[in-house]
Amino acid sequence: MNIKFGLIGTITYDLITFDSGKSFEGLGGVLYQAAVLCGIGEEVCLYTNLGEELSEDVEGVTRSWKSLRRHGIKRVSGPGNRVHLHYPERGERVEVLKAVVPPLNPARVIEDIKGLGMLILVINSGFDMQLSDWQKVLGKVSCPTWIDIHSLMLSRDLNKPRKYVHSDEWKEWVRNATFVQANGKEVASMLGLEDRMPVEEELIGFGKMLFEMGVNAVYITLGKEGALVMTPKKSEKLTTKGEKGVVDTTGCGDVFCSATAMGLASGKDPFSAARFGLELATEAVAVRGIEETYRMAVGFRKAGASK
Repeated sequence: MNIKFGLIGTITYDLITFDSGKSFEGLGGVLYQAAVLCGIGEEVCLYTNLGEELSEDVEGVTRSWKSLRRHGIKRVSGPGNRVHLHYPERGERVEVLKAVVPPLNPARVIEDIKGLGMLILVINSGFDMQLSDWQKVLGKVSCPTWIDIHSLMLSRDLNKPRKYVHSDEWKEWVRNATFVQANGKEVASMLGLEDRMPVEEELIGFGKMLFEMGVNAVYITLGKEGALVMTPKKSEKLTTKGEKGVVDTTGCGDVFCSATAMGLASGKDPFSAARFGLELATEAVAVRGIEETYRMAVGFRKAGASK
């Protein structure tokens, strides 16, 4: 293990329901990224505030993750970050925040910063870290950084369906980050588009805007359609090789994030790294939950080692 990954985000407890009446609950959030990285054998320093009521569950699930470093996990009082996700037969999923943890103090991240080979920030809730603290981290870091926009553009009211909201604050979050990830809906919100997805020309313009802010590569995930990868010199839409039987799409963007970041850290170019990310994300739709995601990653590593 040559690369030490720093991973900032929030561990959530998800209740997932479907129109069919089926439901599933379990840990989620930044543990998806950690599951992939640890499953493949990378060293991961996890920085998160963890609600006391979730501590036992997290310990049970991650006990066998030998490469997970837990010194950045701070236990806080309360139920932890709890989320209700509903997937209708058609249309966008509905997300409701039921409880949140306070923003992370960056002191431990800054203490470790010189030893990290890659730093990933995943905005799982919108409450994960304050902008001024993220800027402090960026001011100290010397390794590549990855930011997954995720929930940054969502409303932050508790017990109400979250809606996409436009604000220009996102520009300060991504400024001088090395890599930026967002999905099509998040980009639409960042661009101030109402009730429609951006067309390819607008996506290309979005990428150019980020390059002017110091970003090296932009990854826009497009669900079944794959991902649009952009660098200052090139843009390419990458497609998947076809999905396996879909069990649960929750966490697929997270799997893409961690696998692509891993590819970049190992020396792959932005496009080859994204192909690796899509490969694992395609595998991920056939499993459900953190434990199965971890086992998938372990299996992927073993299969690679046997070739």
